[in-house]
Amino acid sequence: MADPMRIRAKAEGGKATVRVLMSHEMESGQRKDSAGKLIPAMHITEVSASLNGTVVLTADWGSAVSKNPFLQFNVKNAKAGDKISVTWKDTKGDTRTDEATVS
Repeated sequence: MADPMRIRAKAEGGKATVRVLMSHEMESGQRKDSAGKLIPAMHITEVSASLNGTVVLTADWGSAVSKNPFLQFNVKNAKAGDKISVTWKDTKGDTRTDEATVS
């Protein structure tokens, strides 16, 4: 299982700016190992975020996203104390969900 995501959410002016740093290797399937064999693709394919249980963002990702991806987005009508939850799923079927409180 991957390391926890670092999620920061700050409310300002009727919206919250959410910053997420995900820990994931994000192998594209195009690199080779020391023996010259292709390293199988393993990357995040789906990302979703919710505010107090209501989905506010969904994204489909591919192999072109970098290792340990960073995601930033704004959420309208968010205020201090609200809960932001971010979930990802990868090509191996692994998933990770982490939560943060809007400050």
